[in-house]
Amino acid sequence: MNILVGMSGGVDSSTTALLLKEQGHNVIGVTMAIWGKDGVYKEIQEKLGKLQTKKTHGACLGPDEKEDIEAARNVCKEIGIEFHVFDCARQYESIVLNNFKKEYLEGRTPNPCIWCNSLIKFDVLPELAKLNGIEFDYFATGHYARIENKDGKFLLKRGISPNKDQSYFLYRLTQKQLSKILLPLGDYSKDEIREIAKKYGLTVADKPDSQDFYEGDYNELLGVKELVGNIVDTKGKILGKHKGIWNYTIGQRKGLGISSTEPLYVIELNKNTNEVVVGVKEDTFSDTLIATKINWISGISPAKDLSCSAKIRSTQQPTEVLVKQINENNIEVHFKDMQTSISPGQSIVLYKDDIVLGGGIIDKVIN
Repeated sequence: MNILVGMSGGVDSSTTALLLKEQGHNVIGVTMAIWGKDGVYKEIQEKLGKLQTKKTHGACLGPDEKEDIEAARNVCKEIGIEFHVFDCARQYESIVLNNFKKEYLEGRTPNPCIWCNSLIKFDVLPELAKLNGIEFDYFATGHYARIENKDGKFLLKRGISPNKDQSYFLYRLTQKQLSKILLPLGDYSKDEIREIAKKYGLTVADKPDSQDFYEGDYNELLGVKELVGNIVDTKGKILGKHKGIWNYTIGQRKGLGISSTEPLYVIELNKNTNEVVVGVKEDTFSDTLIATKINWISGISPAKDLSCSAKIRSTQQPTEVLVKQINENNIEVHFKDMQTSISPGQSIVLYKDDIVLGGGIIDKVIN
């Protein structure tokens, strides 16, 4: 088969290409360039160049992209496969970065990787390959998750290694996308993949994993001026000042710039009043949320209330929930156990055992 592999320059995607080549497939490597050129992110690029902003090693977005592209190119040479680079910067800006900026300025905490995977990496990138005359049967990536074809329906399943399962980031994929995707690493652990890479002498075998999606300060992406407001407690008492609600996240304890006899946590970011609301640990707990922009991987909404498990963070273990359908685009989720610091803008992902049912964007927290 002809298989297109999304290459990031890291050990996971590189080993994916290697494994598929060893299985006898005709493998083609492809990388998306998202840092941009021709004016895209020009102000950010200039600012980074002047300030030499502290970077997160191996972030997806930033000037180090050139190094990652060269790493992917070199791996393809080592394996002996074709390699192509496609500029996805404008699509990335309009789809991922614009949503990121809008959400943060609304006092929410988005996850750009969620949108990048479903709308850029598994959509724009392979489509650009087709438009440029590259023929392939499947598109593969180095995500640690599994796909199963059960009676013509495609199931997205958790990776077998609980410490590296990445199905949380793929819950917005559709049946059409899953039918043309391969995820070879879902049956491996990270240690096993590094050992395979070392065995075959890949130069990226010991390359560290990406830590964030952007190398600099998020304020550089937001491009807004300070907007001073109050930090208040749950009764409205003013405790201090802030310079923009987007500088805070739900559950944050350190760096609040206020003093208290007991630890205080951010429990709400109120755009309408421009307030950061803080409270004690007990105030961070809740057991109900409303989620919107729902994607059911099967393509079919549940006909009745659904008992399953859910994650509100990628690193969390699934916990028992009851899901009630409000309408086609919204659900109400009740947790069996209290959850701490549920963050609007983040994703809730629903599971039945190791099968990903779908999920949505957390819209409201009900206390």
